Amino acid sequence: MTTSLRPGPPLRFTTPQMTPSARRFIANEAGSAAVLLGATVIALVWANSPFSTSYFHFWNTPVRLDVGRFGLDLDLRHVVNDAAMAVFFLVLGLEISRETVAGELRNRRTLAVPACGAIGGMVVPIAIYLAINHSGPAAHGWGIVMSSDTAFVLGVLALFGPRCPDQLRLFLLALAVVDDIGAISVMAIFYTDHVHPVALAIALALFGCFVLLRWLGVWRLTPFVLLGLGFWLATYASGVHPTLAGVLTGLMVPAYSAEESRRRELLVFGRALIENPSAAGARLASLAASATVSASERLQNWLHPWSAYFVIPAFGLANAGVSLSPRTLADAVHSEVAVGIAVALVVGNAVGITLFSTIALRTHIGTLPGRVRYSHLFGGAVLAGMGFTISLFITDLAFDSATLRDEAKIGILAGSLLAALLGAWILRIMGERTPLCTPAGDDAPAALPPLPWSAPGFGPAGPAVGTRQ
Repeated sequence: MTTSLRPGPPLRFTTPQMTPSARRFIANEAGSAAVLLGATVIALVWANSPFSTSYFHFWNTPVRLDVGRFGLDLDLRHVVNDAAMAVFFLVLGLEISRETVAGELRNRRTLAVPACGAIGGMVVPIAIYLAINHSGPAAHGWGIVMSSDTAFVLGVLALFGPRCPDQLRLFLLALAVVDDIGAISVMAIFYTDHVHPVALAIALALFGCFVLLRWLGVWRLTPFVLLGLGFWLATYASGVHPTLAGVLTGLMVPAYSAEESRRRELLVFGRALIENPSAAGARLASLAASATVSASERLQNWLHPWSAYFVIPAFGLANAGVSLSPRTLADAVHSEVAVGIAVALVVGNAVGITLFSTIALRTHIGTLPGRVRYSHLFGGAVLAGMGFTISLFITDLAFDSATLRDEAKIGILAGSLLAALLGAWILRIMGERTPLCTPAGDDAPAALPPLPWSAPGFGPAGPAVGTRQ
């Protein structure tokens, strides 16, 4: 029995090429997923071993730094969560800035679908969580379910190798960037309890200095790095979570393309160095070479490996340790917090991202990249339910109760694992029935494919977005 499907109005698609910066970012994130997974397993084993008390004692080790009358008094876990994670959020800010200048966020029609999907991936999970936890202290954890873990999502996609089109990775990267903007905004607005006006005023003044540096066209990194350190300290003292300083610093580091005059200067200094080698000439040629690359890209190229392979695994090791005793698991099964988080992550992201992206496509607000099908979109939406890093981060901000935090962590682990398995299975099935890659040269108009639930097999019967008609 065959099903006759009437194609919708023609839709012109785009086939964006992955830039070297985006490819490097995705490779680092995918590699980070393996290290983060290992750190998470170590944390769980350590926290459930006969030496479990040493796990909690280790991360509660006090750390104090005094400079004159001023000092920072933290435990080791908060050194990771408040200080080291600022580097992770700085890299996020740099990536957002780069994407708006030379990446997926610069094209409105290409951005429209992942942006709408990201909104759906925030709104629907929050609605599901609040439907289950609508009152009491548990309701304060609604922000936990609104963010996807970019590293884990890209790490799972890396398992498919060349069978997964770069366009699907770019789509999910753009979605994750918009999603991170929403999560960071929520942390700054809804998870800040007490604000100290004087310190906040100093932080705002330092932010104004960032604006001034951009206006003056400063391309050296040193002023931005020094100003960023002061900005972090002022933000920490203000009561606003200091990781916000990392994001804003990343956004303010210039990401513009080099002017033609900068390239000509490089040719001049490079030729002078070749004709007359000297230490001074080498320094001038090195500075001229640096000036041809944006400060944002230079800083991200240096920091991202540290963030991906050190900061994020350390965060997982410090925060993923939770008791998985039979009693704890039994309590979690009946916990509205754990169940609400798991269901919101898996079902909320799958439904929200797919539904809102479909609306954006059907209303012709935007387009999908050339080799991405609706079935792949749905599989990616399920994978986006792996809300790990920022979800654990918000858990620490949302709950004062250790019991609620443990229940939330179990819900995050269960939901993320289920999302990974279901998403990979859906993409694998779709890859067998409809190859993830379509023929090259897909640059002609294509008919809008049928909705994934309108054909047998949940999508394979319809033409791909990007398949020649």
